[in-house]
Amino acid sequence: MTPTLPIPAEILDLLPDAVCVVDQDGHYLFVSQGFERILGYRPDEVLGRRTFEFIHPDDRDDTRQQAVQVMSGIAQRHFRNRYLHRDGHAVDMLWSANWHPAHGVRIGVGREVTELRRVERELEHLAAHDALTGLPNRYRLQQTLERALAQARVSGDGLALLYVDLDGFKTANDLGGHEAGDRLLQDVAARLTESLRHGDTAARVGGDEFVIVLPACRDAEAARHVADALRTRLRMVYRLAERPFQLDASVGIAWCPRDGSDAATLLAHADREMYAVKRRVTRPDAA
Repeated sequence: MTPTLPIPAEILDLLPDAVCVVDQDGHYLFVSQGFERILGYRPDEVLGRRTFEFIHPDDRDDTRQQAVQVMSGIAQRHFRNRYLHRDGHAVDMLWSANWHPAHGVRIGVGREVTELRRVERELEHLAAHDALTGLPNRYRLQQTLERALAQARVSGDGLALLYVDLDGFKTANDLGGHEAGDRLLQDVAARLTESLRHGDTAARVGGDEFVIVLPACRDAEAARHVADALRTRLRMVYRLAERPFQLDASVGIAWCPRDGSDAATLLAHADREMYAVKRRVTRPDAA
């Protein structure tokens, strides 16, 4: 028997990826069985319909731009977007696509990367957040502060920084050990987060040091009110090693534009102010 090649569709159906052929307006002309395996739609539910009916609404504009580039002759090899599965959940896809003007069709091959995207998001979170408290770290703080300053320059609104250092944290570690100290930091992080307005940011920048970003803060006096409220929120009696323990905090304030207009200057000013507060108020167990 002389071997013969099966029709291309039978070969394409064996691929784990989705193979799609659409016309210049984005109507499906062909989808492989991989499309159904990944997205749940049978070919008869897809053919004749436009691709954008199946793409996540938030990704449609970017996908349109990519389609324009493909049809201008720029092949896409690593374009990502999200499709909506037949049961409603989002599916992350990685596409390679090319335009074939002689046939008037665009061919795309898509691979599901949902699990890869989940891992990437976890790594992105770990890179930008403190592992113990879950608060943004110094790296994310810098990004947040730069964005907030850029918005303040456009809007003309003020912006304040609060540099918070816990007083008595060394005593907490001495009384209860590092595990108790870690629990205390987690509790402090939760109290800071619960006390802030929508749009404010609390970040952990050191062992027992935190920085609060207050966008649209009208003046230094308003920042002082927030600082006093945070300090009251933190001055709770804890129990460590079956003993009552009083935590306190020193808070330094920097207000933009009075104390600086860039991130480094504001952070340095708030840090100096925090240490000035510590020197003015003598606490025997200050950290």
